[in-house]
Amino acid sequence: MPTVLITGAGRGLGLEFARQYAADGWRVIATVRDVKKAKELAALAPKIEVHPLEVTDLGAVAALGRSLAHDSVDVAIANAGVSLARGMTPGQIDEAAWIETLKVNTIAPLALAGAVLPALQRGEGKRLVAISSRLGSMGENNAGGQYAYRSSKAALNAAWRSLALDHRGVIAVVLHPGWVRTDMGGAGAPVERSDSVAGMRRVIAKLTLAESGRFFDFQGTELPW
Repeated sequence: MPTVLITGAGRGLGLEFARQYAADGWRVIATVRDVKKAKELAALAPKIEVHPLEVTDLGAVAALGRSLAHDSVDVAIANAGVSLARGMTPGQIDEAAWIETLKVNTIAPLALAGAVLPALQRGEGKRLVAISSRLGSMGENNAGGQYAYRSSKAALNAAWRSLALDHRGVIAVVLHPGWVRTDMGGAGAPVERSDSVAGMRRVIAKLTLAESGRFFDFQGTELPW
């Protein structure tokens, strides 16, 4: 039975990833910040193993990796993310919110990758995925704004590219899920969660080592850095 590990699985895209992989017979290791609040995820038991994890607690992330010391993982998805200080301007820097955004969106995914790499290397899929955003693409930034979120995702993309180059035995990619109707994306977003996740799962399943270190959207189109 293939195994997938998903962070930020209590709601939104993470919950949908967990639901779809479990429905297809995968073993799902799902992490959430507060297990008591993850009622929809808990309802999927026993198909899903739910673990508490604050992704910015690097000690806890390392402990999760150690808990997999005798295990194997085929796909790891660094999904947890935030979008804070959306209205921040150069004239009004919200330092605390910007730093928190970088911790969650950039530092935590790389720490997760380091923690689960041994388990991934024992698995067959060897796919290491970070959920990024088109807003992290400098080549497609024609609108400006969203300084904290854009910079955190651009930094994530850069880190994942280096990760792919440094660990050529795994397939490391970043994915743009589309503008999805979630708490973060808002009610006016055009893409349904189920469609976004189904699309990303198809992309993940078809990945090859030659595509490691690249940036795709949920429909498989490659995006510029």
